[in-house]
Amino acid sequence: MDDPRVLEEIRDGVAAICRDFPGRYWQERDAAREYPEDFVNALTASGYLAALVPEEYGGSGLSLTAAAVILEEIHRNGCNAAACHAQMYTMGTVLRHGSDGQKQAYLPGIADGSLRLQAFGVTEPTSGTDTLSLRTTARRDGEDYIVNGQKIWTSRAEYSDLMLLLARTTPRDQVEMRTDGLSVFLLNMKDFIGKGMTIRPIRTMINHSTTEVFFDELRIPASSLIGVEGKGFRYILSGMNAERILIAAECIGDAKWFIEKATTYVNERVVFGNPIGRNQGIQFPIAKAYAHMLAAEAIVQRAAATYDRGEDPGGEANIAKMLAADASWQTGEACLQSFGGFGFAEEYDVERKWRETRLYQVAPISTNLILSYIAEHILKMPKSY
Repeated sequence: MDDPRVLEEIRDGVAAICRDFPGRYWQERDAAREYPEDFVNALTASGYLAALVPEEYGGSGLSLTAAAVILEEIHRNGCNAAACHAQMYTMGTVLRHGSDGQKQAYLPGIADGSLRLQAFGVTEPTSGTDTLSLRTTARRDGEDYIVNGQKIWTSRAEYSDLMLLLARTTPRDQVEMRTDGLSVFLLNMKDFIGKGMTIRPIRTMINHSTTEVFFDELRIPASSLIGVEGKGFRYILSGMNAERILIAAECIGDAKWFIEKATTYVNERVVFGNPIGRNQGIQFPIAKAYAHMLAAEAIVQRAAATYDRGEDPGGEANIAKMLAADASWQTGEACLQSFGGFGFAEEYDVERKWRETRLYQVAPISTNLILSYIAEHILKMPKSY
């Protein structure tokens, strides 16, 4: 169990960094759709992005609970960890399933920030959330694999050195189990851009630096394979629980930011001679959102603790992500409504955070898929899709 004093020190340290990147910084990056390079560099230099890398590879070797505190605090201070959070958890696939040589070659660089592993090529335009139906292929050819296909919503690909790629190495009709036949590869993208790999940015409603990536007869060395060929789907599943818990922590941070922003405003804003926070119509939505946030926070902490004990956190991770995303959206709605028309003005920064937190209703993993998981795997109902 983590020492509360250590977690509080982490909060204080992260908050100190965030103070150098106020709302205006994020508004400017958002307007220009620019990657927050300075912010990412500051977090890297502090060592916080290496929290989950074991000490033997130059990281901090902290728990997932501590990592969740880092990301929560970033969002609680009005910043956005989406530009760099994958640096914390994507390396888990290499750590758990990579060879000793791969770990030695990549983890120290990931820990000190000289190598960025922030791109994860999984989703495709045709398969969407049906990962087992992906069409990107990697065909063995001597000492190489030849990759063909397309990935979409591959965030930060333009700002990452490395990419984890999930591709089909055995046709679906030739595998015994549906989950077999997919493999994970670790690519040094700078070696391949323009040589069979093309990255195209996608402009979205938020500054998320997301892209689509095309592979056309891309030849990669067989040494890029992580673990055993055909077992890649299981490898990425083991990392998705950590991702969901950490994203949930970010949502809790957003919710706390919205609550603080809303309560401060409604106590100061005077209409008809009284603070608007005196009205129950203003108070109650904020109070209810706060209560839901506290409940979601408890599940996030429970999920992280389950993960840290080495137990299967699948149920807790999914539920935590759903409830935390709901809490952040509910608090965002209450905050925006409390600000009224001013909530839409960029100078108050509410509209930016409102747009950013909306993402987590959809990804990573949609609410509907989480509900399907709960129904099938926890409540033992028939599969619904």
